[in-house]
Amino acid sequence: MDNIKFKGANIYFEVTGEGHKTPLVLLHGFLEDLSIWRNIIPELADTRQIISIDLPGHGKSEAYGDVHNMGDMAEVVRDVLEELGLEKISIAGHSMGGYVGLEFLNKFPMLLESIMLINSTPQNDSAERIRIRERSVELVHQNKEAYLSMAIGNLFTKENRKRFSKEIEELKTRANEMSAESISAALTGMKIRTNLSYNLKKFDGQKMVLGGRLDPILDFSELKSLCRDIQAEFYALENGHMAYLEDVKKLTKIMHFID
Repeated sequence: MDNIKFKGANIYFEVTGEGHKTPLVLLHGFLEDLSIWRNIIPELADTRQIISIDLPGHGKSEAYGDVHNMGDMAEVVRDVLEELGLEKISIAGHSMGGYVGLEFLNKFPMLLESIMLINSTPQNDSAERIRIRERSVELVHQNKEAYLSMAIGNLFTKENRKRFSKEIEELKTRANEMSAESISAALTGMKIRTNLSYNLKKFDGQKMVLGGRLDPILDFSELKSLCRDIQAEFYALENGHMAYLEDVKKLTKIMHFID
């Protein structure tokens, strides 16, 4: 087991593989943990070192406060790199993990070789999304289990809720191990994040964005248009918000292109 301390909290991470390519940091999304990458890491670890991190309050990592903002979580990533003695990395982040990756780009651009956003966006929350986050904070404190069942189910298309019913139940079980306080801290951190589209546009390293045509959270057409504006490579996936399950073969193939 590999751990560091961040603001007094234990942060868990795993290191796998080796090779000539730039080390790749994998960042999971909200209500997830580093286990989401288990089917992808073996396909990538023969050419590079892979570092997967449980973000604060998720998986085996502890919470450190009432708000887990994206900037703090980016500092967690930086601290893991310092622990490993790494000077340059690439990042692939799913959903909230992409937000953390963008804050890493904002804070530590010289450490970043390339960035991949998977079902994620550099834009901040809309007014509607902010209201949803605030309502979610209320719900998670009222009935955490009911909130998790609804929130995780809504990340999948109706068809894929049946197709991935076993995986969805596993996600719910893992997420239910999180405290209501940890869930609330992440929701608030996402709610207050800033728009980093300009930062991504001016980044001269490799930048890749993967969007799902059926994503119920992020509008596919808007994301595709944004990528033209910020000059990022855009890859279309055929399913929804959970590419590491719904489009794992295509996702893994594209991840081989990361510098």
